[in-house]
Amino acid sequence: MIAILLPIALAAAGGETGGFQSTEALDKLVERFVGAPIGAEGGARAAVDKRLKLAACDAPELSWRSSAEDAVVIRCQGPKQWRLFVAIDALPKPVAAPTLAVAPAPVQAKPEIVIKRGDPILIEAGSAGFSITSDGVAMADASAGGRVLVKVDDKRPPIAAIAVEPGRARLPGFGD
Repeated sequence: MIAILLPIALAAAGGETGGFQSTEALDKLVERFVGAPIGAEGGARAAVDKRLKLAACDAPELSWRSSAEDAVVIRCQGPKQWRLFVAIDALPKPVAAPTLAVAPAPVQAKPEIVIKRGDPILIEAGSAGFSITSDGVAMADASAGGRVLVKVDDKRPPIAAIAVEPGRARLPGFGD
């Protein structure tokens, strides 16, 4: 009787059964990270395959696969390490109208750098009713509103944050 009730109780409690990671929870993390829902421009191309049986992870880490921001990497650094790639639909490139005369290209002003590589950074995350901060070190230069990798722990990979002002960044998906 207990053997029958235990899986039912686990399923009702949190969606993770048998020590496996919830793929719905991973979909929500990716959606918050990229700032767009599944199937939308800038969002995941498809949901994480529900057939995957990944070991449960207390704190999955998300980062961009490359500077092209075409895939998100989800890593679990727990005792049973795993890594998952989620393809992202690229934002459309603006289409230029054909021109008849060749005009000199306007000089684009470089955005002002507010965070420089090696700067100490305060990373913030939160929403209505809670907030959390952590200290880290910027891994690259970033302008206000731009993405920056921040090293918060020597034993873990850097996390992606959005530069707000000098010395301050926020995690994407929080406080938007």
